[in-house]
Amino acid sequence: MGKRAKRGKAETLAIPMVARVGIGAVAVAAVGYGLLSSPASPPPARKPAAQQARASSSPVYVAAPTPAPAPVPAPVPAPAPLVEPPKAAEGPGVFVRQVVDYASRQPPGTVIIDTGNTLLYYVLNDRQAMRYGIGVGREGFTWSGEQTVARKAEWPDWHPPVEMIGRQPYLPRFMAGGPGNPLGARAMYLGETEYRIHGTNKPDTIGKRVSSGCIRLTNEDVTDLYERVKVGAKVIVMPANAANRPSPAAMPDAASRAPDPASPSKRPLAANAQMLSPQAKIADAQ
Repeated sequence: MGKRAKRGKAETLAIPMVARVGIGAVAVAAVGYGLLSSPASPPPARKPAAQQARASSSPVYVAAPTPAPAPVPAPVPAPAPLVEPPKAAEGPGVFVRQVVDYASRQPPGTVIIDTGNTLLYYVLNDRQAMRYGIGVGREGFTWSGEQTVARKAEWPDWHPPVEMIGRQPYLPRFMAGGPGNPLGARAMYLGETEYRIHGTNKPDTIGKRVSSGCIRLTNEDVTDLYERVKVGAKVIVMPANAANRPSPAAMPDAASRAPDPASPSKRPLAANAQMLSPQAKIADAQ
């Protein structure tokens, strides 16, 4: 009885002890789980320093945004000037090469020389002509009549006639063609005479009466006329005292071979040229 009672009492006390251990383990696990699952506490807020607090309390002014400057447009280049029609070198307006109204009964291609007004007309049709300024013979060296273009030459050589050399011994016996030649860039020889329609290296003589009977144009104009005129073309030289502009009806009669009253002879020869002073220039001999 005694031993069994002690054993039963010990077993009775052992059961609550096991239960206590189990309950403690459960409690420990619960506490650990709570600690692991709870969020970390935030760090304590730091108070700003007094200087920072004062700076943050002062008003802050923000400058308005500056707009970007507008792009400057690129300058537009000025348009190129219009091409002007060709003009006679150093010639006044009336002597500028140009197409003009000019009624004529002469066929196209005829050359009409208005000696009195120092103008040359190249007939284009019955209503128009190309007009050029020219230089003509001085007093006593003019002539009038009708001729034809016998031949043409570019940068022609110059062979002064014997009669001219006899009166002007300072002239060269021969001068090769070129810019210094008084005949200029082109020459059109009239019939069997010594007269020519030619260029000049002295464009300031256009509009004047300075030659020994030849008709001179600027090199630019004579080159243009040279391309238009054909060998065999008719050339009509009006008298120096003719009307300012020949009438179409009177053109054939006015262009007859009557001598020019201003000329001592109607012979179209350089022998009619008077003696020039020794100081005269070679260009004036033409």
